[in-house]
Amino acid sequence: MRLYSYWRSSSAYRVRIVLALKAVPYEYVAVNLLPTICEQRSEAFAAINPMQQVPTLEWTDGSRLTQSVAIVELLDELHPEPPLLPKQPLLRARVREIVELINSGIQPLQNTATLAELRRLGGEDAARSWAASALAQGLAALEARAQPGRFLVGDAPSLADVFLVPQLYNARRFGLALEAYPRLLAAEVAANALPAFQRARPEAQPDAPLEDRS
Repeated sequence: MRLYSYWRSSSAYRVRIVLALKAVPYEYVAVNLLPTICEQRSEAFAAINPMQQVPTLEWTDGSRLTQSVAIVELLDELHPEPPLLPKQPLLRARVREIVELINSGIQPLQNTATLAELRRLGGEDAARSWAASALAQGLAALEARAQPGRFLVGDAPSLADVFLVPQLYNARRFGLALEAYPRLLAAEVAANALPAFQRARPEAQPDAPLEDRS
């Protein structure tokens, strides 16, 4: 199994967490997304992922799956332990609600392509202001929707935490103050105490710059 990834991609970060939680071995294939390199724009990678994005998960038979939500839900079905979606229907829906808040309500508004276009139209300050505003609005909604327990939904890690941790990593990259989100921070601490989350951290990836590696 191969994972096409970039060390600082939050979408790929989600998949790395689940692969680590499920103890699934894989080969890491780095795709450099830096604007000065853009390996994802190559013809070779476009043949692997037509959207020219990471992550892509590839099996030994050549089958491929893209999009982090689809990938992590499939991994949860193929490798049921530990379960990352609660059995209780409403709690299961709560986890998916949080996943969608992050996946469709926050991350696309501050991803690389969006910010590149904002920089082209309005410059660096406009792009950073937009990203900070989108992050603050989204994190406030997550704080309000967090459920009781050690983690974001209950006392066991779920896909909600898998999506939360990379999003908070991104928020810090943009210099956003996070003190207003104590429930999110508590869940992040609980998640990052787990070895699987630690192994998936951007700084632990083989393509992380030497100065950033843990």
